[in-house]
Amino acid sequence: MNRESLARLSSPKLLKLADQYGTPLYVYDGDLIVKRYKELYEYIQWDKLKILYAMKANYNVGILKLLKMNDAFVDTVSPAEVLLALKLGFTKERILFTANNTTLNEMKAVQETGVLFNIGSLSELEKYGKTFPGSKVCIRFNPDVYAGEHKNVQTAGRITKFGILLSEVNHVLKIVNKYGLKIVGIHEHTGSGIAQTSKFYKSMTNILSIVNRKKFPDLEFVDFGGGFKVSYHPEAHPIDYNAFGKKIGKIFSDFCKRYGKELYMYFEPGKYVVAESGYLLVEVNTIKNNRGRLIAGTNSGFNHLIRPVLYDAYHHIVNLNNPNGKRKIYDICGNICETKDCFAEQREIPVVKEGDKLAIRNAGAYCYSMGSIYNLRPMPSEVLVMDGKEYLTTKQISNEDLADKLITSARAAF
Repeated sequence: MNRESLARLSSPKLLKLADQYGTPLYVYDGDLIVKRYKELYEYIQWDKLKILYAMKANYNVGILKLLKMNDAFVDTVSPAEVLLALKLGFTKERILFTANNTTLNEMKAVQETGVLFNIGSLSELEKYGKTFPGSKVCIRFNPDVYAGEHKNVQTAGRITKFGILLSEVNHVLKIVNKYGLKIVGIHEHTGSGIAQTSKFYKSMTNILSIVNRKKFPDLEFVDFGGGFKVSYHPEAHPIDYNAFGKKIGKIFSDFCKRYGKELYMYFEPGKYVVAESGYLLVEVNTIKNNRGRLIAGTNSGFNHLIRPVLYDAYHHIVNLNNPNGKRKIYDICGNICETKDCFAEQREIPVVKEGDKLAIRNAGAYCYSMGSIYNLRPMPSEVLVMDGKEYLTTKQISNEDLADKLITSARAAF
C-alpha cells in the first residue's frame, strides 16, 4: 500500500462531504499538504534551502493561504499567478516568475511588481535586457536530461521548448553584459514525476558544470525545479527521499566548495505537495452492460480531471458505498461527449450500483487547475479539510449562472 495519505480521509468522512456539498466535489486534506511541504526541509539537509510551491499544480486560494501560513515560497508561471500570490500576502521576495514565451506587455506587468524573472530563451533574455537594463535575473538552462512519467511532461532533453542549451552559456553572458544584467539565479527543470533519481542527479551535475565564480560572480541560488515523484498506484514503491536528500546535499555541497561560496538551493515541487491530498468525489448514475463489458457512468468527466486522457495517468478509485465488496471489472466513464472520457478502463473495483459515490484519489495536483467548462458543465465545488473541520473554498456555480455569465460577457462585447 502507498504511504499513509491514502487512508487519511475515511470513506465515511468523504461520503458525509459528498452528501453535504453534492457531487462532483473536490476535497483536499490540508493537514497532509502541510506535512508534505515541511517534510522536504527534513529530507534535504541544507541550511540555505528554499522550497517554492509550484502553484500551477493547484491554485486553490485555501491551499495557498494554508501554505503562506506555513512560510512557503511560490513559483509562478503567469502574470495572474503572480498577482494572486501578491494579493494573498506573499511578498515579492517569496515569489519567482518563470517566463515561458512571455509577451512584452506581460513582462512589463510582472516587472512592475518587483518579482524576479526566470528566463529560458535567448530571445526573451534579449527583449528583457533591452527593456529593463541593469535588472537582476535568473536564467533557465536545459540540463540535457529528460525524465518524467509521460512524454508530455518531460521538460528537458534533446527536443524541448524549455530552457537555454548548455552550449549557449557564452551567448547568455554576452546578452547579460550588453545590458548590464545581473544573474542571481540558475535554474533547470527536468520533468514531472521523475522515477529515476539517477536522472535527477545527472541533471544537477550537468547544470552545475557550467557554473563558476568567474562567469557568474553574482550568483545567489541554483534552482533545480520540481518533478518529485508521487506514487499514484497503491502498490507502487515510493522513492526513498531521505537517501535522495542526502545525495543532492552532497552534490551541492561539493559544488559550493568549488564555487567558493555557499549558495541557496531551490526546489519547486507542486505535485509532491498537493497530489496525495486530493479526492474527486463523483456519483454513478448509469450502469451499462455493453456485450459483457460493464460501464459505470458518472456525473463528472475529463473536463474536471483530464490526466487519464492527457497522460494515460492512473488514479486509484474507491467505491465509498461498498469499499470491501465483491469485485468486478468496469470502465468508469464520464459525462462528456468524447469516447475517451474515462477515468479508468477495465478497472477492478468492488461492485458498483447506481447512486454509489466513488472517490478518485491523488486528485490534488493538475486536476482542478487543468479543468474547463467543456460541454458547458460547471467546475465542481472545492472543500479543504483542516484539523477535522471543512471549509468550502470554491462554490460550484449553477447551470443558470454559467449561462448568464456567458450572455453577460457577450453583451459587453457587442
